[in-house]
Amino acid sequence: MKVALVHDWLTGTRGGEKVLLQLARLFPEAPLYTLFHFPGSVPPEIEDRAVRTTWLQGVVSRERDYRWLLPFYFLAAESWDLSGFDLVISTSHCVAKAAKRGPKGFHLCYCHTPVRYLHDQFEDYLRGRGALVRGAARVVRAPLRARDRATVPRVDAFLANSENVRERIGRIYGRSSRVVPAPADTAFYTPPPSPRRREGILVVSALAPYKRLGDALEASELLGRTLTIAGFGPEEGRLRTLAGPNVRFAGTPSDEELRELYRSAEVVLMPGEEDFGIVPLEAQACGTPVVALGKGGALETVVDGVTGVLYGETGPGALARAIERARTLRFDTDALVENARRFSEAAFRLRFLDAARSAMTESGRDDLAHALPAAEP
Repeated sequence: MKVALVHDWLTGTRGGEKVLLQLARLFPEAPLYTLFHFPGSVPPEIEDRAVRTTWLQGVVSRERDYRWLLPFYFLAAESWDLSGFDLVISTSHCVAKAAKRGPKGFHLCYCHTPVRYLHDQFEDYLRGRGALVRGAARVVRAPLRARDRATVPRVDAFLANSENVRERIGRIYGRSSRVVPAPADTAFYTPPPSPRRREGILVVSALAPYKRLGDALEASELLGRTLTIAGFGPEEGRLRTLAGPNVRFAGTPSDEELRELYRSAEVVLMPGEEDFGIVPLEAQACGTPVVALGKGGALETVVDGVTGVLYGETGPGALARAIERARTLRFDTDALVENARRFSEAAFRLRFLDAARSAMTESGRDDLAHALPAAEP
């Protein structure tokens, strides 16, 4: 069976790339198709395979915000030639699901979310942008949203990364999906080998408007607590301008550095609504409780009062109160770790293959279902 992997773009390692890494391990011979790729930005297991980009590769750069090219993404995605593959697996939060399979192929989409900035998080992405940008975005939104929905029939079966996203796929795209929760590396992210003093607050996140990192800045200021922000993205300049002396930007830490940040923090914050969220699981695997907005994926990964604190409304005041509540609770490290282990990488691979087989069998493609690899338990 010839398999192709399709991913929106490769510019850094976040949750989507951690899912892609597991798929690369399941299908080690599969070439990878993507809109554009910044070499050295993703794990070697992805870098070392055949990565095939589009004409956008010659247009984008690390120095410029490539998101302004969104109107061209759908056109570029249609330039992928996938006609020779039996199975196309797309991991999509934007246009990867627009990939066209051959007439005898099967397109399985692992959907991180319907495109946030075209559908129900549109206003969140415009927060803090200038009037010209907001006006232009509103002009192009309707045709791009229509284009996005028009590509949905190219997908033979959807998998969702959470119950939250399963509901969104049904509401926005009118399609059913099976839930396969995203994985956390619970073998690598573990508690410190010996008890240590934990100090300060940690955020690990893409620096994007919908993440509501301004709430974290203000909450840490209200509490007089040290805040460390690890991540990259278009909001970095604005956040640095807003940050006070108690805020440290850690950039893009290595895996080992990130593990140390988790192990050293009192709590990890997630102030925005997430589709799923791997960071809370990595934190819990390190024995660190999570303070998260009680919406979206956090409801599936954080147990209020047991592995963290969920709070009900956005804003720095509500976040500050939730952090203070977390500091009054005594969290059991074993409970934190056990909750994270439910979402291990091995569990993800088993769930993915089971869901893929069911989807193929339901579609009358037993030939493909039987050709899928086995995964270790």
